[in-house]
Amino acid sequence: MLVAAAVCPCPPLIVPQVAAGAAPELDAARAACTDALGVLAAARPDLLVVVGPAEESGTATYPEGTPGSFRGFGVDVDVRLGAHDAPEPQRALPASLAVAAWLLERTAWSDAPIEGLGVGEPLGAERCIEIGRDVAARADRVALLVMGDASACRTLKAPGYLDERAAPFDASVARALGKADVAALKELDTELARELKASGRASWQVLAGAAEEAGLAGALLYEDAPYGVGYLIATWS
Repeated sequence: MLVAAAVCPCPPLIVPQVAAGAAPELDAARAACTDALGVLAAARPDLLVVVGPAEESGTATYPEGTPGSFRGFGVDVDVRLGAHDAPEPQRALPASLAVAAWLLERTAWSDAPIEGLGVGEPLGAERCIEIGRDVAARADRVALLVMGDASACRTLKAPGYLDERAAPFDASVARALGKADVAALKELDTELARELKASGRASWQVLAGAAEEAGLAGALLYEDAPYGVGYLIATWS
């Protein structure tokens, strides 16, 4: 059963070395992510599953010990998902899970085994919800770290340019995350999310499936759109 969840954005800019001189601009987001991960640790889960967008059309799993890197973003920063003494798999973490691994390393997470799950943007809502149900059944006490950004169309300089639908979409997701509104997340418009380049849509719907029977309460810790991209941080417990 799902006992806790944390929702965090996944831009590589969260890593200060990647952001370089702009790093202070996301200090508040980093602090909120640290607080959110503290809620996961306090729940004392038997298993932590990290869910985030990936390039796959379906899903891909990443065992504990999977390495990741930000070398593709021009910095010499490497991470590993969970225990550093675990056998090293052949496949590297996608960027979203590498950000999660970096966040977990900052909190010295060591309380439960960790697994990674990459979800592809093409996955439909029902499939995401089914995946979430399966994840919640993996252990008696499951926690989720859910990675993903909201729309990338909030300003003229945003990656997806300005779209007037972006701010209302992000606000609706923020409300759903802040209230742990499972039904609202299930009903997210997948086509609109795709058009607005909201990378977190599939991950959020995995969360909705996992939380169906959990009866968790939500709290929105952070809501902003630096660089024209919506970043949302929330906890469910």
